[in-house]
Amino acid sequence: MSDAILTQGFATAFDQQPTVVSHAPGRVNLIGEHTDYNQGFVFPAAINFGTWVGASKRNDRNCEVVALDLDHQRNRFALDSITLDKQQGWANYVRGVMKILQETFDVPCGINLAVTGNVPQGAGLSSSASFEMAVLKAVSELLDLDLDGVNAALIGQRAENEFVGCSCGIMDQLISAMGRKDHAMLLDCQSLTFDHSTLPDALHIVIINSNVKRGLVDSEYNLRRQQCEEAAALLGVASLREVSQSMLEAARDTLPDVVYRRARHIVAENQRTHTMFSALKRGDIATVSDAMAASHASMRDDFEITVEPIDYLVSLISEFLGERGGVRMTGGGFGGCVVALVPVDLVADVKSLVSQHYFSHSGLTADLYDCTATKGAFTV
Repeated sequence: MSDAILTQGFATAFDQQPTVVSHAPGRVNLIGEHTDYNQGFVFPAAINFGTWVGASKRNDRNCEVVALDLDHQRNRFALDSITLDKQQGWANYVRGVMKILQETFDVPCGINLAVTGNVPQGAGLSSSASFEMAVLKAVSELLDLDLDGVNAALIGQRAENEFVGCSCGIMDQLISAMGRKDHAMLLDCQSLTFDHSTLPDALHIVIINSNVKRGLVDSEYNLRRQQCEEAAALLGVASLREVSQSMLEAARDTLPDVVYRRARHIVAENQRTHTMFSALKRGDIATVSDAMAASHASMRDDFEITVEPIDYLVSLISEFLGERGGVRMTGGGFGGCVVALVPVDLVADVKSLVSQHYFSHSGLTADLYDCTATKGAFTV
């Protein structure tokens, strides 16, 4: 459907059909929270909500981008003098990737681009990385560039870090570029190597947006990062990736309590991520359930990034699912989303459960998304 909307919108905007149309998915992280900037492990899946981009060549050195979902807003910039646009923030994701792309590849002409998508905005499902990967895939196909998914992810990350000004890790871009249909990806954020585990056909990924406004996420994210860096420095390692549970416990008395608890979350979360990866591979859903429950408890008690409505949603769904599935908060924290692995025949029951109880408890209405794992923009 969005492919057709994109093609029609492109034709209306530029009076021609797009030469290429690309798609890149959003993502959800199943387990492994705040481990990415600690050089650890994450376990995301690309989801069947994403961004579509159409592209064609121009006869000059300008790029013109039309945002079909924003009343066909247009943004135009010169390839040879790309600067930040303070008026149309959405355009900076295109500007950033085009600026970084040109450090490695020759871009011989200007490009017309149109974009549309259905990744829920503000839900922490990585609409920005989806946007970046869709643009890079379209441009690489249009210009026949030898760009692979890992390098596209690195370009997208640099565009956010250096141009847009968001200090993100590599997970969002890499899973959007290299996700595999019906699989989740175990990603080593230090080496950028990855492996995949099949998601059982009997389980769907259900994402519940709590619609709690995430007011503290930036300042608290930076604080958590500083506390993790302090723990690593006190333990004499480059990152918490290098710390074992026994090493941490041996040094417990030398660490401030809050720093110890932050480090305990990271060290245990890396182990839980491996545990869940292995359990899914062998179809052991009871172990998956335990790992996700322990992850949420650790985020609540040691990392202190959950909020009461999120805790309520997790408790509500966990009590219903038992060992038939798993549930935890996902994302940076202080609001945002809950992710659940739910047997297909129980998805409707989970939706009903949330709709019956969440509003009366919190005064908020949750949005639910029934997802499956899909392939990345650069996945063959």
